[in-house]
Amino acid sequence: MENKMVELIVFGAEQLCPSCVNLPSSKETYEWLEAALARKYPNQPFKVSYVDINNPPEDDEKKEFAQKVIDEDMFYPVVLLEDEVVGEGNPRLKTVYAAMEKRGYQPE
Repeated sequence: MENKMVELIVFGAEQLCPSCVNLPSSKETYEWLEAALARKYPNQPFKVSYVDINNPPEDDEKKEFAQKVIDEDMFYPVVLLEDEVVGEGNPRLKTVYAAMEKRGYQPE
């Protein structure tokens, strides 16, 4: 089955959110997720990106969502898969995997 490449975006910040004190940083979460997904879905195309909510890229969608994370006081890192929030604060692999598999990814 041919997958279209999905992009998983981790929105976060250098500074931990106040209620996430004992959790890994947004960047650590991003690196951990990327590694976990690469192991779970080898040879299946997907992209994991990191967006700093305080310094988003020149991409309207990413910029808007970064602002939403700030405006709505969401617990970051916030993990977005296409238009679905699949993790907030301390994302769970099980939830992310389920969302990937709903989009046709096959675990190995």
